[in-house]
Amino acid sequence: MNQVEASAPGKLYIAGEYAVVEPGHPAILVAVDQFLTVKVSQSETVGTIHSSHYSSIPLQWTRENGKLMIDERENPFHYLLAAIDYTERYVKECGQELSIFHLVVDSELDSANGLKYGLGSSAAVTVATVRALLKYYGLTETDELVFKLSVLAHLSVKSNGSFGDIAAATYTGWLAYSSFDRKWVKDRLNTHSIKSIVELDWPAFMVEKLTPPSELKLLIGWTGSPASTTDLVDQVKENREAKEQNYQDFLNRSKACVENMIQAFRKGSLADIQTEIRKNRLILKEMSENTGVSIETETLEQLCEDAEAFHGAAKTSGAGGGDCGIALFDRSSSLNDLVSRWQTHDITLLPLKVYARS
Repeated sequence: MNQVEASAPGKLYIAGEYAVVEPGHPAILVAVDQFLTVKVSQSETVGTIHSSHYSSIPLQWTRENGKLMIDERENPFHYLLAAIDYTERYVKECGQELSIFHLVVDSELDSANGLKYGLGSSAAVTVATVRALLKYYGLTETDELVFKLSVLAHLSVKSNGSFGDIAAATYTGWLAYSSFDRKWVKDRLNTHSIKSIVELDWPAFMVEKLTPPSELKLLIGWTGSPASTTDLVDQVKENREAKEQNYQDFLNRSKACVENMIQAFRKGSLADIQTEIRKNRLILKEMSENTGVSIETETLEQLCEDAEAFHGAAKTSGAGGGDCGIALFDRSSSLNDLVSRWQTHDITLLPLKVYARS
């Protein structure tokens, strides 16, 4: 069999962070034009998995009774291996025989010196692996199937996120997204086949492609300080319990704000989108104060203040605590001075554009 390959883009959150981990609470995301690519080619006896971002030496694997086997002491590829596991379980349930293969990962989602931009590399490697293997085994790869298999892989490694990054890497472009009922899906893992689970409608799951106003311009600033989404989400969950009413207020306000923003996209109103971006920033800052979790660092605050000085609407992107901030402007605005001001504050403009698969 000839080599097959599949790519998945990075992502950025525009609004709705933290609340989106709760079923039915929407967020808005974009896919960006930096990609992670997975290549799969057939092998006869021993397979390999290779990513230069993890190691210069490929990881070898074999099959025992149809199952991919690796010495766990040498395994840095948890998300990727989970993607292989769930995709191949689906493949077997579709009546296909499994084979040995070489798998190579090539990523643009981190900086040249290995620092993370916060573009969702774990989601991208999962989505690209699922797509590549479905191609490799000759099966149809719908977006919904790729999303659900990728989610099942992440659930198996106890991901605590909303899976919005998986949605962006799968569906691409500008998206409105709300998470599914995680418990409902986990319960079915005990009673249903993988094939039947992915064919079911998942409660509260929503994805809608959005069309931005033609005059909207998105700028992305990187603070140079990587942050751990997993750790920050855990902190919010731990600290919210003492102030549950505050947390419920946060969820309600975030949901109303993002729903208004979705309506603004449908109307094509940049001014209304910017209004809701500013509201969402304030909602997140209040949640940060109530939980004691640092979301908007000093550098991210500076990024936002600089953008506001040039009539943009700005906020943190994703979990905050570092990584990126986003700013929305009218395309007619001249922003060279803003970029220079960001540079004086050690903020790097990332030359990224929104990516929508045609």
